[in-house]
Amino acid sequence: MKRKNSFKEHEGPARPGAVVDPLKSLVGCQIQHGWRDAPGKISRWKGIVLDQVTILPSLYLVKYENVDCVYGIELLKDGRVQKLEIVSNRIDSYRAIDNKQARSMLGRAVQHKFENEDGSKDEWRGMVLARAPIMTPWFFITYEKDPVLYMYQLFDDLKSGDLRFIPEESAQEEPEPGEVVDSLVGKHVEYSREEGGKRIGLVIQQVEAKPSVYFIKFEDDFHIYVYDLIKA
Repeated sequence: MKRKNSFKEHEGPARPGAVVDPLKSLVGCQIQHGWRDAPGKISRWKGIVLDQVTILPSLYLVKYENVDCVYGIELLKDGRVQKLEIVSNRIDSYRAIDNKQARSMLGRAVQHKFENEDGSKDEWRGMVLARAPIMTPWFFITYEKDPVLYMYQLFDDLKSGDLRFIPEESAQEEPEPGEVVDSLVGKHVEYSREEGGKRIGLVIQQVEAKPSVYFIKFEDDFHIYVYDLIKA
């Protein structure tokens, strides 16, 4: 499994870019910036801005190079972001994929194999959530033992046999005609830690293919967490 890196573990040279205009949207741009972990220690990061969160416009979803999960960063507000620049307003075009097959994958439970450094493979049970915005051959996915938002080109793993679908155990309950299903987007949630203490988070998005599942951004973390709030 390619583990998600922390900002302090990612370093590298950066090339000059354009200074960010705070009045223009960053969605679809390739960006680079420093990340201040501690006084005097700044690492360099480069990535693509996938989306701007509607209910919290200061929050952007970003896919960084060499990292498999999606981060939620207040790019223009977080003081740890240093010298934010736009490398390019355009990203490379991506190969076309089968849209019908892609739609059929959404909301499905899967077993996903990952290769370890010693060549052995582990299977992770997860759920395909949605097509990623901007980087359309990629899919959003999450896993039972690490419920954060990841992003992979799943067609490649499907073809190689490293991704397989799990048969549905029971039919998904559909709302009755005329029934209104309240969305939790915009609500604040409280999560109790096993070691004690609580975290406060904001529900930022509902998964269309699985309406009981939501994306949550906690105040003390830049990862996006994925939970079924109806089961919870």
